[in-house]
Amino acid sequence: MQYPIFPKECSSMLCKYLTPEVFDRLKDLKTANGFTLEQAINSGVQNIDSGIGVYAGDEESYELFAPLFDTIIEAYHGFGKEDKHQSNLNPNDLNAPNPDPEGNYIVSTRIRVGRNVDNMPLGTAISKEQRDQVESSVVEGLSRLKGELSGRYYPLLGMDKEAQDALIKDHFLFKEGDRFLDTAGLNRDWPAGRGIYHNNDKTFLVWVNEEDQLRIISMQKGGDIKEVFTRLVNAIKRIETRVPFSYNDHLGYITSCPTNLGTAMRASVHIAVPKLAKDMESFKAITDKYHLQIRGIHGEHSESEGGIYDISNRRRLGITEVEAVQDMADGVTALIAAEKALV
Repeated sequence: MQYPIFPKECSSMLCKYLTPEVFDRLKDLKTANGFTLEQAINSGVQNIDSGIGVYAGDEESYELFAPLFDTIIEAYHGFGKEDKHQSNLNPNDLNAPNPDPEGNYIVSTRIRVGRNVDNMPLGTAISKEQRDQVESSVVEGLSRLKGELSGRYYPLLGMDKEAQDALIKDHFLFKEGDRFLDTAGLNRDWPAGRGIYHNNDKTFLVWVNEEDQLRIISMQKGGDIKEVFTRLVNAIKRIETRVPFSYNDHLGYITSCPTNLGTAMRASVHIAVPKLAKDMESFKAITDKYHLQIRGIHGEHSESEGGIYDISNRRRLGITEVEAVQDMADGVTALIAAEKALV
């Protein structure tokens, strides 16, 4: 493998931090799962408009290719190689009364985490047999969920049109990944080994073998953030009794994309702030203060519709889950106060 020549307009972290010296140190190394530097950087090499441009193949990737990953993690998260991550999934530590009990501003609340199975390659390096094994162990765990979490699993392979239409209508169905995931190796053997689980109330959802092996999601209409978080925590703990998750004391929960390390959490609301949105500088000053990200309602790079925005935590690594959700709850409270103050 030759050192990739990046065009001048490339601004990804891969372009910035993969120096010829780092490349020469890492180019011939392989993890125990056979994952190489070439595989780790392929997405960023093929897509020069990437923001990051690297994906891990397993937990060992973060150690073996540390001269590259550590630099990117420090630049993105402000988290050093000697730092330790701490987890806190105790809803009792969250101070988040509903900031919008009348339902005038918050359309919906959604909190999700990514998880990968311990002692298994990540989606970028996993074999078809291993992916099928992950699916079967996760589905077995999901089938044991009771009460408000009980529901049904829908495998993507061979899905009938009626089930497909229903999942599309509810915005639950995930599709074959985009070009960034494809060149990272995350779309191999599509759609085998993938599927979606949701509970009967449609307030709890699990994606199996999309970007990460599990994406566990709690959601509902309105702004009861604590209720959404509590449901998510209950689900995580019950699934983990059957499926052990990949975690270490330095990086927290292990994910294929280094931006999701740590809590691997995205806590968000869809919120209507049409007056505040006319003064984007003030809007952004509030979200920056609480470490929040502003997106359009269809996710990253999308536009707002009707003054409704997707607001979520930006920090993931080096803070606890409770702190991430607290950031979001406090920031949303401040946004509503600012919107009310405008006439």
